[in-house]
Amino acid sequence: MSSLNMDEFFCVSQCKGAKELWEVLEVTHEGTNDVKRERKHALIQEYEVFKMQQGESIGEVHKRFTHIVNHLIGLGKEFDKEELNIKVLKCLDRSWQPKVTTIVETRYLSTLTTTTLFGKLTEHEIEKQRLNDLESSEKKVRNIALKTSTKKNDEPEDEVAELCDSENLYLLVKRFGRYLKKKGSKGNLKRYTV
Repeated sequence: MSSLNMDEFFCVSQCKGAKELWEVLEVTHEGTNDVKRERKHALIQEYEVFKMQQGESIGEVHKRFTHIVNHLIGLGKEFDKEELNIKVLKCLDRSWQPKVTTIVETRYLSTLTTTTLFGKLTEHEIEKQRLNDLESSEKKVRNIALKTSTKKNDEPEDEVAELCDSENLYLLVKRFGRYLKKKGSKGNLKRYTV
C-alpha cells in the first residue's frame, strides 16, 4: 500500500484483503469487461477510419497510428505485419502515391516492420522537403528583377529622379515620358511628375 499514490490509496483503503485490493485496482485502471469491450470497439473503429490529416507529417501519423495499435494490442487484438503495413500505406494522401507504389512493388510487406516502414517514409519526407526548398529558392532567384538604365541626352532622367519619392514612381514617370515621346508630344515632362 505504501507504493500507491494518494488517489489509489483512498480507493483501496477500506479493502480487507489483498485479493479485494487487487480487484479494486484492476477495475480502477483497466475498467470492467464491458468497459474494455467498448474501448476496444471504439479503437477498432478509429483504426478502420484512420487517415493522414492534411498538413500532418509522417512523424505525427506514426505517433497516432502507434498509439491506436498499442492500445488495441493491450486490449487483446492481434495484427500481423502485412496488415499493419497495408493500413499505413492506404492511409497516406495522394502526394505519397509514388512512394506507396514503390514500397508495394517490393513485395516485402509481410516481413517489413511498421517501424522500418515509417523510417522509409520519413526518409522520403525529408527528401521531398529538401527538393521543395531547392525549388522555392530557385524560383526566388528567377523572380529577381534587375534595374537597368540607359541614358540618352534628350531624356531628363536626373531631374525626374530628384522629384520622385519612390523608385516605382520614378519608373512609371520614365515610361510615361517615353510613351509621350513615341506619340509625338513635345510637352514638358516636369508637369507630369508628382
